[in-house]
Amino acid sequence: MGRDRLCNSLVIARMDRSSNVGVLEEFRLEFWRVWHRLPNKGLFLILLAAWLLLFQALGNSTLGYIDTHSLLQWMYSAYTAGGQDVVASDDAFALLIPIIVIALMWSKREELLAQDLRTWWPALFLVAMGLVIHLLGFLVQQPRVSIVGLFTGIYGLMGLAWGPGWLRASFFPFFLFAFCVPLGSLAEPITFRLRLLVTKLVEIICHYFLAIDVVREGTMLTEPAGRYHYEVAAACSGIRSLVATVALALILAFVSMRAWWRRGLMIAAAFPLAVLGNLLRMLSIVVAAEFGSQAWLAPYTAKFFNIPLEVALQAGGQKWGEYIHDGGPMGIFSLLPYIAAFVGLLMLERYLDDRPRPGPRPKPDGPIQAGREAVAR
Repeated sequence: MGRDRLCNSLVIARMDRSSNVGVLEEFRLEFWRVWHRLPNKGLFLILLAAWLLLFQALGNSTLGYIDTHSLLQWMYSAYTAGGQDVVASDDAFALLIPIIVIALMWSKREELLAQDLRTWWPALFLVAMGLVIHLLGFLVQQPRVSIVGLFTGIYGLMGLAWGPGWLRASFFPFFLFAFCVPLGSLAEPITFRLRLLVTKLVEIICHYFLAIDVVREGTMLTEPAGRYHYEVAAACSGIRSLVATVALALILAFVSMRAWWRRGLMIAAAFPLAVLGNLLRMLSIVVAAEFGSQAWLAPYTAKFFNIPLEVALQAGGQKWGEYIHDGGPMGIFSLLPYIAAFVGLLMLERYLDDRPRPGPRPKPDGPIQAGREAVAR
C-alpha cells in the first residue's frame, strides 16, 4: 500500500513538472511550432533582405542635415533628433512601433496560421506600388514618401509569400507602421493650435475655478505682478502624448472591439483625452508657481533650491513652476499627459469591449486529478 502511494506521488510530481514549463521554454516551444507551420519562410526572408538592402543603399537622396544614402539610417536619425536626444524627440515613439506590431501579430498567430497560406503572385502589384512610391520620394527628395514605399513593399512581400488571407488578417496591426513616418516640421500647424488651445483652457480654469490670476498673451501665461511666467513651447504642445494616445486607441479599438462604431468612438476619444492630459500638466505648473510665490513659503523655497532668501521671495513661484515643468520628483509630472489619457482610454475600453466572453472552465479531470484522488485515499 505504501509503495503504491509512493509511485502515485512520483507520477503526479512528474506530470506537474511537465505542466509547469518555464515561460521562456514555453515561448521557445510555441515559436518553433509556429515556425514549422509557416510556409515560404525562406522566400519571404530572402526577399525582405533584398528589399531592405535597396533602401539601405539607395533610400535617401537629400544628403542634407543627415548625410547618408540609407533611408534606414535617416529614419533612426529623425526618430532620435540626430542621435543626440531620444527623450526630447517628438518622433521617438516610432522606435517602439516595430516591437508593438510584432507583438500584436504574435498574439494573432492562430488567426494568421488559419488562413490559406500560399504563394500569391498578384501581391507583386503592392511591391511594385511600393517601389514606385519610393522612386517618387527619391526624385523629389522626400524621405517620408520613401518610408511609405518601404512599408508598402514589405506588406506586398507578405502577401506574395502567404496570400491574400494573410494580408487581410494582418492589415491591423501592420497599419501601425504609419506612425513610423516622422512628422518633424510638418507637425508645426498642429502643435501651434494645440499650444493655443491649452493656454486658453488654462486661463479659463485658473480664472473661473481656481481663482488664480494669470494673463494669456498668445502662448504665454504671465502672473500680473510678474512673479512667474511660462510659455507653452512646441515641446509642451502635447504632440507626443497625442501620438501615443492615438496609437493606443487604435490598438485597443482593433484588439478589443468588433463593431466599427465602437472602434470609431474609441479613436475619436483619443484627441480630447490627450488634450486633457496636457492640460493637467500645465495646470500643475501654474498651481505650483502660484503656491510657491507665497511669502510664508520663501524660507522653505530657499532651503530646497539652495538660493538666497531674497531670491526666493522674488522668484520662488518661478522656481517651483520650473521644478514641476522639469518633471518634479522622479519625473512623475512629465508623465501626467500619458497617465490621464491612458487611464481614460482603458476605462472607455472596459465599457466598449464587445469581444465574446469565454464560458466557465470545466472541472479539471484526467490522470493528474485521478492520481491526486488516489493519493488522498
